[in-house]
Amino acid sequence: MSCCRLETERLLLRPQDADDIPQLLPLLNDFDVSKNLSSVPHKFTAEQAREFMEKGEQDLARGEAYRFAVTRKADSAFVGGCGLRLKEDGVFEIGYWLGKPYWGLGYASEAARRVMGFAFRELKAPVLRASYFHDNPASGRVLAKLGAVPAGVEHVDCLARGHAVYCHKVVVDRENFGRRR
Repeated sequence: MSCCRLETERLLLRPQDADDIPQLLPLLNDFDVSKNLSSVPHKFTAEQAREFMEKGEQDLARGEAYRFAVTRKADSAFVGGCGLRLKEDGVFEIGYWLGKPYWGLGYASEAARRVMGFAFRELKAPVLRASYFHDNPASGRVLAKLGAVPAGVEHVDCLARGHAVYCHKVVVDRENFGRRR
């Protein structure tokens, strides 16, 4: 399946490409953003971004990942990323991030809702998994708004912080998607 463009009222979610790198780097290189992501080092380089996007294209070709650039419709501003990654057990995990200037505007909920809808409708996923670090309760609220329920806790390595961080795991099933928790 080729990747698609997804729309919401205010956002366009489209395949990521190398043209996004100049807008992506300053947003991801803010420690307040990278510290909330497990696999992004603080001081993410253009070369790392290119490698990530190349891997994303390969994963997409295998149906193992769907990564979207989140942009504002009004002005095409790049605001972050949202995507799905197929885990070893066959369950998709959703992840998202926004640049700090775009926090608190509802974009994370809007983008995650649309990508979850894509997973449940087009990919026929019965359940999705997600996680968030203990000190990022805003992400927990986004997921709860979309129907997520707790599924345990664990310590997860965070490249930006350089150590493992206490992490909440959640799941959303098709039946409860969109039901605020």
